[in-house]
Amino acid sequence: MDNLNSEQRRRNMASVTAKDTKPELVVRKLVHRLGYRYRLHVADLPGKPDLVFKRLRLVIFVNGCFWHQHRGCRKSKLPTMNRSFWTEKLFRNKQRDKQNKRRLTSLGWTYLVIWECETRRIDRLTEKLSRFLTEQEQHAEETNRH
Repeated sequence: MDNLNSEQRRRNMASVTAKDTKPELVVRKLVHRLGYRYRLHVADLPGKPDLVFKRLRLVIFVNGCFWHQHRGCRKSKLPTMNRSFWTEKLFRNKQRDKQNKRRLTSLGWTYLVIWECETRRIDRLTEKLSRFLTEQEQHAEETNRH
């Protein structure tokens, strides 16, 4: 059962932002600490990725577990109120995500998705980001040598 009335719920949902979320700020801080520089929310790329590494042709999406329906995550649970609306809305989000990833790949970009729940384990997240960025940087250097 929802603890908020419809006006409170409307205000709550309207306050949700797409940029500068806490999970995104965690990822940005770690990437910066690893020595990488990036652009934010580049509008001319599909999906307007959260972090863009143009030289490496890499992007990182920092997805909210609820809004992008992280499979198996407890945060991705559908609300009980207005279930048909949420089912349709979140399905469209997932479809849009798939399409954006396909378009990025076809344009020669590599992407990584970081889930909101992954930002709680800083040690694991740092390792994941470091591995992704290092491997892709090495691949780009090898490609440029040939």
